[in-house]
Amino acid sequence: MENVMFAKAMAIGIGSIGPGLAIGFIGAKAMEAIGRNPEAAGKILVPMLLAAAFAEAIAIYALVIAFGIN
Repeated sequence: MENVMFAKAMAIGIGSIGPGLAIGFIGAKAMEAIGRNPEAAGKILVPMLLAAAFAEAIAIYALVIAFGIN
């Protein structure tokens, strides 16, 4: 029983590291780009949100896998 809980914790823990880093980099680079060219804020916002959503999807997959471990 303890090994199952450990496996679930590892699955979501390791699976959320990548998306967390990705969202941080996406936000940092988007803010950097907006800082350099404030007129392009509207053009940068939508791709930034899409990239963040795709990164979040990876974390959701890790959560689903963690729930699937028996």
